[in-house]
Amino acid sequence: MVLALILIPAVIGGGAFFVRNDLLRRVLLLAIAVTHAGLTVACWVWRPAATASGWLALDAAGLLFLSITSGLFLAATVYAVPYLRREHDRMTRDAVEGFLFSNAPEATFTGCLLLFLAAMTLVTVSQHVGLLWVAVEATTLASAPLIYFHRHHRSLEAAWKYLLICSVGIALALLGNFFLAVAAGSTPLVFSELAARSGQLNVPWLKAAFLLVLVGYGTKMGLAPLHTWLPDAHSESPSVISALLSGALLNCAFLGIIRTQQVCAAAGLGDFSRGLLVDFGLISMAVAAAFIVGQTDFKRMLAYSSVEHMGILALGVGLGGAGVFGAMLHAVNHSLTKAMLFLVAGNILGAYGTKSTANVRGVLRVLPVSGVLWVAGLLAITGSPPFGPFLSEFVILKAALDAGRTGVAVTYLALLAVIFIGMSTIMLRMAQGVSVRVEPRRESWTAVVPPAVLATVVLMLGVYLPGRLTQLLQETARLLGGM
Repeated sequence: MVLALILIPAVIGGGAFFVRNDLLRRVLLLAIAVTHAGLTVACWVWRPAATASGWLALDAAGLLFLSITSGLFLAATVYAVPYLRREHDRMTRDAVEGFLFSNAPEATFTGCLLLFLAAMTLVTVSQHVGLLWVAVEATTLASAPLIYFHRHHRSLEAAWKYLLICSVGIALALLGNFFLAVAAGSTPLVFSELAARSGQLNVPWLKAAFLLVLVGYGTKMGLAPLHTWLPDAHSESPSVISALLSGALLNCAFLGIIRTQQVCAAAGLGDFSRGLLVDFGLISMAVAAAFIVGQTDFKRMLAYSSVEHMGILALGVGLGGAGVFGAMLHAVNHSLTKAMLFLVAGNILGAYGTKSTANVRGVLRVLPVSGVLWVAGLLAITGSPPFGPFLSEFVILKAALDAGRTGVAVTYLALLAVIFIGMSTIMLRMAQGVSVRVEPRRESWTAVVPPAVLATVVLMLGVYLPGRLTQLLQETARLLGGM
């Protein structure tokens, strides 16, 4: 089952480059999304055994992030199929009118999107240090052409910055893997083996390895000050790709960090590794707050919000105890909420033709459903009750207070308040008022149902946590040394 989760999208993705029929490509894309989601659900019922000498295994953390990835990919695919049709019609119209094509070929989009899914799936099931590194690098290579989809000079710059900065980060992570190999000696470089034999690891080399892995994968995760690629890539990508980048890709790098932190905690270096995570978490929140206030591009605002929430994830794991449970729950809440917001942002961008916050007014009148989802997304992403992020952020706050980290708790609350004010000012101004540029229009169900479903799940997670999900979150927290 593990191999099927990886190989099915990889093989079909490779074949999609050679399929000439647009309708067939879209059908294949939707079919693979449904198949992958079905296999992921099956993993909840029958947890697959480890394969490839333990290099591939689906533990609790892997299943959690695999489920997020698969669910978001299905929602994004339902949204993307009509989006591709509209882009194809516009490309044809531009060709007839004598303009240059503004879009990359649909075959490239479909093929890279499926390869992107295969790479992210490989990240979630990789238990070997080297294989995980290869999988994270594969996500970069598969997603870069998706950022360049519109073939604009800004999207080219964003794709180039993404490749350059993330490649530097991944090189540092590779050096960290080398240091970890030196620290391990003859111990196999499988995370479970490293944790089980942690007493045999060389402590100075292990410290250096974690620092390099944190900086390397932290670059891909979007932790400040290593985040500089993220606002451009999320802003210039098609909204459906932005949803996957923020909701699924960032989690892949986070998984690489917490797996290495698991080894450090087992080796008695928990205070060292958690201290670094707390520092990076607060710095990320502070940088995000500074750039969100007064932001003039609503997609860049959402991108900086992702930097904030990656900081919250790092902070939760760094606090330890119940904070790890809160961080895992927050990973679910943030992924669903941010993907929903980026899909709604795509609807707004399609109607208004601009990302400028100053030129978007009256969304509630022009796009009633998207407007309601936009306001609901604001409440959710800023941690307002009764949405899920409020619960997970509250658990992390309680963990800080329980650990006696009053200064961290106060700083955390202050940054959350600044970000709430900054995002509310921008997003409510966009939702309210009357637009003189755009007439009210009817929204297609494919444009509003995927984000509406995600919003409903986020609301549910704020008032009720299913028993199976709670058990998985607890199992993941215990695996990572939390409670």
